Amino acid sequence: MPTLVRDAMTTMVLTIGPAHTLRQAACLMAARRVGAAVVLDPETSGVGILTERDILNSLGAGQDPDRESAHAHTTTDVVFAAPHWTLAEAACAMTRGGFRHLVVLDGDEPVGIVSVRDVMRCWTAAAAPVPAARTGAVPA
Repeated sequence: MPTLVRDAMTTMVLTIGPAHTLRQAACLMAARRVGAAVVLDPETSGVGILTERDILNSLGAGQDPDRESAHAHTTTDVVFAAPHWTLAEAACAMTRGGFRHLVVLDGDEPVGIVSVRDVMRCWTAAAAPVPAARTGAVPA
């Protein structure tokens, strides 16, 4: 069972620029089936993150996804993980910060993203039986 962030992280990181619209970001995230994109801003040399929650909050506020930029909704005060962190350290950081994704940096370079789903996948025994879905029906 993997116990380090490097073993659990997704290495195919979706990166976008700050000028992408929220609709463009959402389309790219949906196509990749990911819940977050790393936003690289060449003007500031900074790394930020745009999550599905950021897009949802913007839509819920009535903002136009074709006019709103990723930059306006990017979290720039990002908590980063290192590849050598344990999954427990990553889970604690996510719990303390109230978020579901950590950008993984090797030096200054983003090399992956680890999500709550990645952690849970690793912590769930592969051989454990999957319980039957509950439908609310009473067995005959």
